[in-house]
Order: sequence, then structure tokens, then C-alpha cells
Amino acid sequence: MHSNARLPALLSALLLVLFGLPARAALPAAVDGEPLPSLAPILDEVTPAVVNISTATRVQVRQSRLFNDPFFRRFFDMPSVPRERVQRSLGSGVVVDAEAGLILTNNHVIDDADDITVTLNDGRELRAEFIGADKDTDLAVVRVEADDLSELPLFDSDQLRVGDFVVAVGNPFGLGQTVTSGIVSALGRSGLRGLEYQNFIQTDASINPGNSGGALINLRGELVGINTAIFTPSGGNVGIGFAIPASTAEYVMEQLIEYGEVRRGSLGVEVQDFTSELREALDADDVTGVVVTRVDEDSAADEAGLEPGDVIVRLDQRPIGSVQVLRNVEGLLGVGRTVVLDFWRNGRERSTRLAIVEDLDARISGQRLDDRLDGVALVRVPERVRVRGVVVEDVRRNTPAWRAGLREGDLIVAVNREVVRNLGEFRRMFPIGRDEELALEIRRRGVAYLVVFDGE
Repeated sequence: MHSNARLPALLSALLLVLFGLPARAALPAAVDGEPLPSLAPILDEVTPAVVNISTATRVQVRQSRLFNDPFFRRFFDMPSVPRERVQRSLGSGVVVDAEAGLILTNNHVIDDADDITVTLNDGRELRAEFIGADKDTDLAVVRVEADDLSELPLFDSDQLRVGDFVVAVGNPFGLGQTVTSGIVSALGRSGLRGLEYQNFIQTDASINPGNSGGALINLRGELVGINTAIFTPSGGNVGIGFAIPASTAEYVMEQLIEYGEVRRGSLGVEVQDFTSELREALDADDVTGVVVTRVDEDSAADEAGLEPGDVIVRLDQRPIGSVQVLRNVEGLLGVGRTVVLDFWRNGRERSTRLAIVEDLDARISGQRLDDRLDGVALVRVPERVRVRGVVVEDVRRNTPAWRAGLREGDLIVAVNREVVRNLGEFRRMFPIGRDEELALEIRRRGVAYLVVFDGE
């Protein structure tokens, strides 16, 4: 009681000292011989490794039919070349390998860019080379050539805990390098639109437009995540930001450097969430996992003995609480790895070992079939859609396929006048000789087109 009674007097004295200081006085550099806590020493080491990224994308401007009339153009002395405008965007990036000049950023920062410019903390501007991108995780890697680069060490983000202090460094609104601080608010977040694999770090460190691709660091100056998105009903920061874990970024980066794409494995199963109704029906109230609804023939799961009705509870020692969690774990396990899968069947838990294999009849990059299809991602038609062919999932700008006219969403129905029913048949039509013509018959919004690649 005696010590508590003295607290108001002590606080009053402290306030008098602080607020009684002259207006120009500063807080002391130390209290009782101990320096005041500051992030400045860590930031002195970190900020040189966080860069600003600006991009330029040339877009053709639609013109009225009058502008396409040769007489009209000659009469008004208008140029005959197509008019275009340049779209510019700003973002951030993190140097993770100074010797090789490798920079991690978000895919949406550099997506479809014709020119990528990196500005270092010391003011140097460098032209960046595109190495690879993965839309499913919103990550990309670019490279610059420069001396005296700084890099950030990567932290094992699996060791991150809710409540850990973190600092976000980036280039919000193009203002220049900015630092904000906060804590890890949650882990394993998902539900953002447009991304296949989601396992986000949630933080209340202020993240705003332009911070994308920047660094989320811990108090040791290690990279724990790549800032990527915000939840913003108003368009500004509301204290809910998301970062891609560094462990995920490291895996994706290694794949992009080695292959130019992320090669993902597959168990060969379709699953659904294990709802309370299903738990009750199967008398499995204490079981958490996902229910297998289908097993692909000759898949890894088929060879391991999985059956419809099994409940997957763990994969590679990681608890599987939802379909999204299984997709994350499955998609980020290296092709060829052998892992343990734990599942529930008929009232008891069982284990099996299986190898993660790549399902090339589900998705493949065009570059693995023909150099002329470099930058094209191809996927099979979903079974619920009753059409035959191969879906063009993505086409990177300024590639032979883009210049030939192939676009995202096109349905390839024939190759060199031979009908294609699925991705497996499409794959087996290659290789096609480089001196031979490659002609793809496609359907786009119900209209037939022919995309032709000349042989060399």
C-alpha cells in the first residue's frame, strides 16, 4: 500500500520534468546511463538493401474508326503509326543476394512491364533484368548489375510468433523510403482474392500503396516477409497489412532462378473442408483435416493407398485444417520429395509415405515444350466445363507468343490442324521442329482465330 501511494506523486514529478522543459530542449540521450531504445542502428544496416522500383508499360490507345481511315489521316496530316501511352507504377524491392544482384519483389509491381528501373538508397538508378515471376504467390525476381550492394539475410519465418516486433520498409505513394513499425498480428492468413497460395503474415505496421515488394524485418534486421497487400475499405492504411513469409519467398526465388518458373508437385487428390456435419456423420468429432473426395488414377495418392472418404490430418508434419492449408503445403513442397501423410480412416489414424510428383497434364509452361511458347502458362480445362482443349493461363508481354497474338484466356483447340482435347494430348504433339511452322487454332469469346509462329 505504501509503494502504491507514492506512484501518483512520482508520475506527477516526472510529468513536471518532461513538460516543464524549455520548448527547444530535447530528451536526454540516456537515462541512468542507459541509452534510449532506438531502431536507428538496425535501419542504418537495413535500408540500403531496400530499393525503389519503377516500371513503364506501353499500351496501345484505342482509336475511333475515323482515325483508321487513310483518307481522314492524310487530310488532317496525322501520323500513320499506332498511338500509344505509357503507364507507370511504383513499388519496392529487397536485395537478397548482393553478389548476384538479385532482388525480390511482388509480381504485381513488375507484371507486364516493358522497362524496370531500380533506384538504390544512395540514388543510383539501374536498369533491371526480369528473371521470373509467380502469379500464384505474387512474387518476382529481377537482377541488376552494380557494385557495393547491400543485402538482407532471410529469417526462418516458420519461427515467427504472434506479438513479435516487426518493421516495414518501403516506398509508399512514391514519397521515398519510409519506415513504420508494429507487431505480428496473426499468422497463416488467407482469403485474399487472386492468389492461389496464401499463408500471409498479418501486421499492424503501416503498409500503404507503394510498399508492395518492400521488406518486413525483425529487430535483428532479418527479412521475415515481403510486404504485399493491405486490407483497406477506404484506400489507405487501417492497420491490417499482409506480407509473404520469407521462407515461402526463398523457395519461390530458388525455383524462379533455376527454372524461370515454379514447378509444383501434386498429391493427385481433390478434397473438401471437414465440416461439423461430416464429423458428426463419420463419428469423428475430435478429428481436424480435409476430406478426400477423389483420387486421380496413378497419382502419388493413389499409389500410397488413399481412398475417397479418408481425412487428411497432416502433411509433412504440418496440421491440415482447411483446403487452403493443404493447397499451400502441397504447392510449396519440392517436386520429388518423399513426405509422410497422416490420415484418418474408419475410426483410427494411419500414416503413409508418398513422393510429391509434378502433374504435367494439369499445368505446364510453354517453354518446356517449344521455345516459341516461352512465357506461356498452359492449364487443363476444369472438368466442370464441358469444352475440349487447353486453356492459356498467362502470356508474358514481349514474348514471341505475345507478339504472335496469343492472350490470357484463349482456348487452344488444335495444333497444326490436329484437334487437341486436353493438355496431355497437347504435350504429346511436341517437339515440333524449329524449322516447321507452329499454328495454334484458338477460341476467344466464341470467335475462332489462328495464331501462327513461323519456323526458322
